[in-house]
Amino acid sequence: MSEMASKYNTALVVGGEGEKCRTVAQSYGFKDVVTPGDIIKANSATTPFRKLTPEELKNSKERDFSDVVIEAIFVFADSRDWAGDLQIIIDLAMSKGGRVGTLSETFDEGPPIFFSHNDVVWSAAHENVRLGMGALRGIVEYTFKEVTKGKTLQTHAFGKPQISTFEFATRLLKRWRKNEHNLNSPPNTVYFVGDTPESDIRGTNRFNERAENDWYSILVKTGVYQEGTEPAYKPRVTVDTVLDAVNHGIEREMQRRKQRKLTLTNMPTLSLEDNNKNNEVHVLSPAIERELGELGLEA
Repeated sequence: MSEMASKYNTALVVGGEGEKCRTVAQSYGFKDVVTPGDIIKANSATTPFRKLTPEELKNSKERDFSDVVIEAIFVFADSRDWAGDLQIIIDLAMSKGGRVGTLSETFDEGPPIFFSHNDVVWSAAHENVRLGMGALRGIVEYTFKEVTKGKTLQTHAFGKPQISTFEFATRLLKRWRKNEHNLNSPPNTVYFVGDTPESDIRGTNRFNERAENDWYSILVKTGVYQEGTEPAYKPRVTVDTVLDAVNHGIEREMQRRKQRKLTLTNMPTLSLEDNNKNNEVHVLSPAIERELGELGLEA
């Protein structure tokens, strides 16, 4: 989301509690942030069945939307008012260039709509899974098609399993390793822990096919996944909890280090004669030198 702040000036931010998402969007660098509360405050007839609470009325910004252009819509967090948020999103999707209160004749002039993830369900305290942001995305697209008599609305999703999310994570990892450890490469292995096969495991496995390093998917049994079922997207390993996943990664890395040390110990050597004295020289590839550095050894 932060990379979008320089692209879009005025954005509608949906979801979350109170003003939290407005604050987050501003911290990302968005200059002009609008919330559904701002629009309802300007025209209470926008959502007939939702009235702002005294606190919402106080926190929502008072502004004249006649000269405001909403350049993009971002669903930052799960909606707390599906009906009201759906109405406002559909209104803008059918608007003339993102102008509140207008109606396009072609229904293809609305601003782009972005969802921060695409999980249809998620695991909460309830014994059954709960509906997530992906469900709202589907409802938005379906409702738009119904209201416009067949027009298709193309929305966009960040988060898992979109490849762009993993590419962004890779850039952050590279930057952190460069700044903190003066290393110019990503870690050899990234252990990705998730509880949803359709997003976490699917995205990790897809990205691993193209990544320059190894993305190792770990499924935990504490979320959407139901033990005893066959996940649609198979992880490299399945464990009970996040702690078990961490321990698995540590144990696997320790075992790999032991194997690498044994390999390096048994490496062949070249002998160069200098004044009848034998000096042993180890010939190492750049990859092995990097591994030595990560092991804290000198080449």
